[in-house]
Amino acid sequence: MEQWLQQLQKWIHEVEEWVHQQPVEQLSAAFAVLIITFALFGFFRILRRSKSNTIVLAGLTGSGKTVLYYQLRDGSPHQGTVTSMEPNDDTFVLHSELEKKGKLNPVHSVDVPGHSRLRPKLDEFLPHAAGVIFVVDSLDFLPNCRAAAEYLYDILTKAIVVKRRIPILILCNKADKVTAHSKEFIRKQLEKEIDKLRTSRSAISTADLTSEFTLGVPGETFAFSHCLNKVSVAEASGLTGEISQVEQFIRELVKP
Repeated sequence: MEQWLQQLQKWIHEVEEWVHQQPVEQLSAAFAVLIITFALFGFFRILRRSKSNTIVLAGLTGSGKTVLYYQLRDGSPHQGTVTSMEPNDDTFVLHSELEKKGKLNPVHSVDVPGHSRLRPKLDEFLPHAAGVIFVVDSLDFLPNCRAAAEYLYDILTKAIVVKRRIPILILCNKADKVTAHSKEFIRKQLEKEIDKLRTSRSAISTADLTSEFTLGVPGETFAFSHCLNKVSVAEASGLTGEISQVEQFIRELVKP
């Protein structure tokens, strides 16, 4: 230990002598470059740390969120899975990318239970979300249209979603079925229902409202294009593994 301290003191003395030998202008320039370098290094570290890799799966019970979650993680639908009572929460490289060479950025994926009493768990993950995938059952859509629209309305009007402009993908699952509704039909129906909700909820006193922001443009019929955050619509089939549009959405937000 004593030998190490002596070596350190010798090194400090040599540095001091070198500093005294340098012109003041040269030292000032070197100091400025050092400060800028440290500042840029700190900035990029903060930027890298603040870039989220969390993707949240939300939607009604039975829409197929958990099947999609397992397809993304394992490349398997895990048929026979029961309704989730707790969030499925894991960080992994997308299964379709496992054979790719080089280091890949893992995705933190959270499958939030769709039961109405368990939905508040969504609020735990939204502050860290890079994006939200709202899963809709396109096969059994019409009987659940109102409920899906209400849940989606609640997400779109959350302060954290609006302020952070979190992108949302409305994913029409089970699109492989012959009787499944198209994504265009589902988009239009959801817009109509949300427009009705917007009108009815605006008539309720502010004290009774659970939404934090008002959707749409006053005096105009609601459209997802009115949202401050990007809202897109895509199709998938969790059971068959056709989830390319889901993976594309994820990788636009969580770069490989």
